[in-house]
Amino acid sequence: MYKISVAGTGYVGLVAGVCFAEVGHQVTCVDIDEKKVNLMKSGVSPIYEVDLEGLMQKNYAEGRLDYTTDYKTAYRESDAIFIGVGTPEQPDGSANLSYIATVARQIAENIEKDCLVVVKSTVPVGTNDKVEQFIKDFLVNDVKVEVASNPEFLAQGTAVHDTLHAARIIIGTESKWAEEMLMNIYEPFKLPTVSVNRRSAEMIKYASNDFLALKISYMNDIANLCELVGANIQDVAKGMSYDERIGAKFLNAGIGYGGSCFPKDTKALEYLARQNGYELRTIKAAIDVNKDQKTLLYKKACRRLITFTGLKVAVLGLTFKPGTDDLREAPSLENVPLLLEAGSDICAYDPVGKDNFNSVYPEGKIGQGSIKYVENAEEALKGANICFIFTEWDEIKAVLPEDYKKLMKTPLIYDGRNLYNNEVMKEVGVEYYSIGRPYMRLSNAMAEVAATKN
Repeated sequence: MYKISVAGTGYVGLVAGVCFAEVGHQVTCVDIDEKKVNLMKSGVSPIYEVDLEGLMQKNYAEGRLDYTTDYKTAYRESDAIFIGVGTPEQPDGSANLSYIATVARQIAENIEKDCLVVVKSTVPVGTNDKVEQFIKDFLVNDVKVEVASNPEFLAQGTAVHDTLHAARIIIGTESKWAEEMLMNIYEPFKLPTVSVNRRSAEMIKYASNDFLALKISYMNDIANLCELVGANIQDVAKGMSYDERIGAKFLNAGIGYGGSCFPKDTKALEYLARQNGYELRTIKAAIDVNKDQKTLLYKKACRRLITFTGLKVAVLGLTFKPGTDDLREAPSLENVPLLLEAGSDICAYDPVGKDNFNSVYPEGKIGQGSIKYVENAEEALKGANICFIFTEWDEIKAVLPEDYKKLMKTPLIYDGRNLYNNEVMKEVGVEYYSIGRPYMRLSNAMAEVAATKN
């Protein structure tokens, strides 16, 4: 087993560190935030992720996992140092590599034995070559150091499972020594491993994420056409899913992709292509479709309503997907400011994301409207004039069609996740709009029948 340090305790670094400890390695997670380090030492995870906190507590108690701000001591005796810091998007779409550079210099100035530096952060193709040269430029002691690429493929909400039971491990190295060490580090996971050179490993990460993003945007584009021609995107997706060449995953139409990976990685790869004099037309199209898709429901509602001023608007779901408290690139962040500007009085519910959202949009009056956070979907819906569904949490899917009719003042629903059957919603007296399915606006006669049933 190896002595491993992990730089950064976000989704990538913390999950990797905990999982390395779980399979038996001695792991120290390094972060600059002392409060965060103390929080983790107390057994509390700084991020919401299924199973993560329990494994943190277990491995810390058993002595395989520790947390520190003292990077000098942590790096000094490490066999391998994994870099999992952020590479946030810059205004031009490129990746900000300043955090990578900071860690690289700290490593160069403090390692005292032969060491493998492994970049797990998503970085543009060719970055690891620069990282290795940068470390050697600032190296203080006469030791052997090499850099490897080891991109992660975890999904937020299932990150621990995705790490311990990954479909494959990708390692990119430039020497047999580095390849063998990384192979040995991952040997306890008992997972398929693909060994390539560094640049190929970097490209595999982008190519994989951007293909999935493109698949999502393609289905959303088809969904928008389905609405115009009277087809049902869910039926279309079902028919497509039987084709093994297409597969059944990532065929659900909705209000666009979000999170920490797809938006950033599509823009970064498109930027890289432009820098090399090439136009990635497919990726550009995926980005454009996704941008428009996020506010599709709001635009539909604007065509239906004369005004939002003074209306109680229920917002169900704030995070970009279920199973995480992450708001990055969430559709709610695009729609809530539009609703507030239009004068809406928003009542928002999310099982785990409301505290993070409250830090962006504090409860109370904001501009022409206001926002309030509640503890359940029913409270958000009570007396509402309109409802937007942005995230498919189980707690939101549990709301029955008849609940909307019973709780809302006017049961007008804009569903960005296609949670309900159109006909059922119509039968119970709900005016229901979704993505890629012909909308079911109630006729007066049907509304009277539904009202009689209730």
